[in-house]
Amino acid sequence: MLIASAVLCQVGLNLARPLISYKVSALGGDAVAVGLTSASFAILPAVIALRLGRMSDSRTSMTGITLAGTLSLAAGPFLLSAAPSLFLVGLSSAVLGIGQLCFTIAGQSAVAKFIGPRQMDAAFGWLTAAFSLGQLVGPLVAGLAMGTSSSVVPAVRLMDANAALMLAGAISVLAIPAALGASTKGSHGTSISTVAGSPPNGAINLLGIPTVKTNMLASLALLATTDIIVAFLPLLGEEKGMAPIGIGVLLAIRAVASIFSRLLLPVLLTRCSRTGLITASLAGAGSTLAALPWVFENLVGAGILLFIIGFFLGLGQPITMTLITQAVPPENRGAALALRLLGNRLGQVALPLGAGLLAAPAGPGGALWMASAVLCAASIRWPKKPDSSP
Repeated sequence: MLIASAVLCQVGLNLARPLISYKVSALGGDAVAVGLTSASFAILPAVIALRLGRMSDSRTSMTGITLAGTLSLAAGPFLLSAAPSLFLVGLSSAVLGIGQLCFTIAGQSAVAKFIGPRQMDAAFGWLTAAFSLGQLVGPLVAGLAMGTSSSVVPAVRLMDANAALMLAGAISVLAIPAALGASTKGSHGTSISTVAGSPPNGAINLLGIPTVKTNMLASLALLATTDIIVAFLPLLGEEKGMAPIGIGVLLAIRAVASIFSRLLLPVLLTRCSRTGLITASLAGAGSTLAALPWVFENLVGAGILLFIIGFFLGLGQPITMTLITQAVPPENRGAALALRLLGNRLGQVALPLGAGLLAAPAGPGGALWMASAVLCAASIRWPKKPDSSP
């Protein structure tokens, strides 16, 4: 039920997020406005991330946090559809971000609390694959809803975006029953994350653990790059004359590749170390993304590159979750995963803002090149010593 809820929520979320860029453009916003709106998705959630992580550590059930996230994810698209100004679009995007944060912390904490170490990579892989499935279906539906024409007047584009956002909200509403029935509760005997009498470590202490810091950097780069692709690919399509349905197909191809890599993860881990796979994830995605703007007008070439990018982007995230979870005391796993998400959110604020500022003079391709540089830099900083975990 947790996976079912995740799929429905992520379909609604990833249907809504590309539409935000189209709505911002239809309301007269430029690339900087798109970057600011994308950053608003992460700003407020960043403030509450650690508090939510501590809350998850102190609970034996994640159902309440899961439900809160689902309700916010359902409300966000309806608010976006009704928003008449760029400012209110930004606030509505923040509601989506809060819902995503709550749901993600609840799901990751449930895995960290109730799944044994040997099954953790596979469990995180399945959870993130559910997210990727939403990233596959959502943009496809968004592209179909926005139509096949690349030259539409802003008023019509705005009307289409608002109607599709209503659909996104309706899909997320369907996730509420699944969230209520999600088995995210463990007994005192089954929970592996509660150690009586052990005080929780603060954020500074957790950041002092090298594995936590390096995995936060890797996770930040991977997730922020995904956000930049979702936010700026529609603008690149508008610049190149590509219809929204084409953008939806390309974003779906990226998501298919991420699902594939995450389901393949247990096999890959029998042949490669976790740190080696994360290095490959960062360097592979970064180097391939650099070439995307040059071949974007060729739909087949762009699809091939986005499949490679999606494969590498999907590979690293579940591994960072496992490494951070196993690097901290059991009673701090929820907080450590929340700290990772806090780093993600800070990256989702700073990098889209930078991408928007760069895209203003350089065009949307400049945003993708910036993301490529961040990924490559993160891969260089990643320690080359293989981990000793199985």
